[in-house]
Amino acid sequence: MAVFELILCIIAAVVLSSFISRFIPKVSTPLVQIVLGAIAAQLPFFPDVELDPELFMVLFIAPLLYLEAHEIDKSELLKSIKLSLSLAIGLAIATMVAVGVILHAIWPAVSLAAALALGAALGPTDAVAVSSLGKEAALTRRQMGVLKGESLFNDASGIVGFQFAIAAAVTGKFQVGEAAGEFVMSFIGGALFGLAIGMVANWLFETIRSLGWETTTTRILMELFLPFLLYLAAEDVAHVSGILAVVSSALFIRFDRTGIGPNVARTNIVSNSVWGVLSFALNGAVFILLGMLLPDAMGTSWDDPGVSNTLLIGVILLVSCVVIVMRFLWVSVMLRLARDVTTHQRRKMTPERLRSAAVMTFGGAKGTITLSLMFTIPYALEDGHWFPMRDELIFVASGVIIVTLLLANFLLPLLAPNRSKDTSLEMTEITIEVLRRTVEELTGRVTDDNRRAILMVIDSYTKRITRLKQRAGELDPQGYAQLQIDALGWEKDYVKQRLIDTKRSKEGTQASRDLEIEACERLLDQIMNSLRHIDTDRKSGRAMWQIKGRARALQRRALTLIRRTSSRIRRTTPLISDDAIFAHSRMVQLDAFDHVIDQLYEEMTRDKYNTEHCTMLLLDYRRAESALRARPNMSGSAQTIAMAEDVKRESYGIELGVIQDMFEAGDITRAQAKTLRRNVYVMSVDADSSI
Repeated sequence: MAVFELILCIIAAVVLSSFISRFIPKVSTPLVQIVLGAIAAQLPFFPDVELDPELFMVLFIAPLLYLEAHEIDKSELLKSIKLSLSLAIGLAIATMVAVGVILHAIWPAVSLAAALALGAALGPTDAVAVSSLGKEAALTRRQMGVLKGESLFNDASGIVGFQFAIAAAVTGKFQVGEAAGEFVMSFIGGALFGLAIGMVANWLFETIRSLGWETTTTRILMELFLPFLLYLAAEDVAHVSGILAVVSSALFIRFDRTGIGPNVARTNIVSNSVWGVLSFALNGAVFILLGMLLPDAMGTSWDDPGVSNTLLIGVILLVSCVVIVMRFLWVSVMLRLARDVTTHQRRKMTPERLRSAAVMTFGGAKGTITLSLMFTIPYALEDGHWFPMRDELIFVASGVIIVTLLLANFLLPLLAPNRSKDTSLEMTEITIEVLRRTVEELTGRVTDDNRRAILMVIDSYTKRITRLKQRAGELDPQGYAQLQIDALGWEKDYVKQRLIDTKRSKEGTQASRDLEIEACERLLDQIMNSLRHIDTDRKSGRAMWQIKGRARALQRRALTLIRRTSSRIRRTTPLISDDAIFAHSRMVQLDAFDHVIDQLYEEMTRDKYNTEHCTMLLLDYRRAESALRARPNMSGSAQTIAMAEDVKRESYGIELGVIQDMFEAGDITRAQAKTLRRNVYVMSVDADSSI
């Protein structure tokens, strides 16, 4: 029960931190969570916690690094791989030596081996903290690529160096050659092991999908279990770096995300949602735990009368300076040695490049891996004596973590201010280009048999492009979008009232009333789908609203089916043909358009909506009304619509292919491609649910 209560308290603290961060946007969420963790640890009802470093690595760090590596912009990672590896390996070793030598020189009570262990633990940067930096400061894609790449690869070097130094401190023997060989085997072996598992996982996922065995549940569960199993297999079976195995495997695994279809799209949407919730919970739990552990870690040394508190503070500041100066010098030298991509010449260190070096310096904050490594320091030496200065070393490491996190939080926004540039216009232009290329591909697939169906789908794409172009030129796109939503609401209210009146009416034959009811219900379903698609960025409450809307639609269809089946059994009314329903639905839609047009004219005399917005939407409805009236009432319309549904599904696959081509060509970023794919998945699922 104590463990369960601890989990509940941590989750509650994570949720609370998300609310508090909204009121203090200048303070990063990780710092808020650390403070909450420190406060929670002092509450009498809060369970005590002891960090098991091995459990911490497999339960928190492995899945977070896996997700970070899987979502990282691989093109940027490849561009900055040399700098990232130099920081992950070279700088980690240099920091270990510099901190060890300087700390031992100014504080002889700390042995050289123990000081080297502290330096090794301070080598790894915190991947969780790095991933949140882009929200607080405007880091470039290259800077984020370097920092994320370093955080993915530097854990192995830090862990191996720490283990080597601790072994030397415990036994009193330095074994440099053995440690170097172990590092190479752990680093390279972990990377190769992860790549091998990644190849097997890709083959397994593709085979299961091709055989039709894949379900949303099994796919998500396999994804969730993979990083845990991979880490444990690498550490306990292959005896290589579990962190490197997880990272290299995540970089290689792809899960066939370019496929399309209702099931694939639904699975990808659920996968993104599950990983989003899990990553937020684990991220928050990591910093809550860090905050809970810091008071006890620092309190033991602070209350020790045999150690000067002034000396402890001075050592923390000195070690922090060594770590920061070493990092700044290393990054500056690497930037100076790097050659320009186009000219292949080394560039001088301008003030702008020095500022970039400072950004990457303060972006390398320390965190949970450092503290978890320090807690693995043994209590006793090989000869049975207590490990000297163990509590003081943990105190110093905790202080450096706090200093680097504070510097990252308050200095990075000054060096790289986040001006919160509105990227909606850029995304609109990219979306228009994707839709335009999709239309071109569809045009090339027109035959005599599918001409009408493809032209119907192309017409829907053309309307989407027109709306996006209007939105890009609007001074207040939110106002126009709201008017569109309200206009669809007027349509819905009109059709719903007409449906109610028809059900209450006793005029006409039963067949005519059934035809009117079914036409109204189908049109209501179309309007509800349009409302779901009108703005995919309106996320708050959207999922629940969609569920309720689909439930009502299913209820209407079930009642219609029951009524028609009952009528067929009684043989009082013949079944209504789809063509008749299609023709009557068009008549109802024309009446609904007329109702909205009258409402828009009335709204233009009021002050609720912008007059220009009303004029633009009025023109759109006039054009739609004219196009609907111009369509001939031909037989076979229902078959054409069914064929158009197939073409629409095919068009989603074309869209995904266009997005992938643009991403591989470097026209869009990984984040933009991810957003575009998510929109296609949502539309695919919604289209499937409306059939």
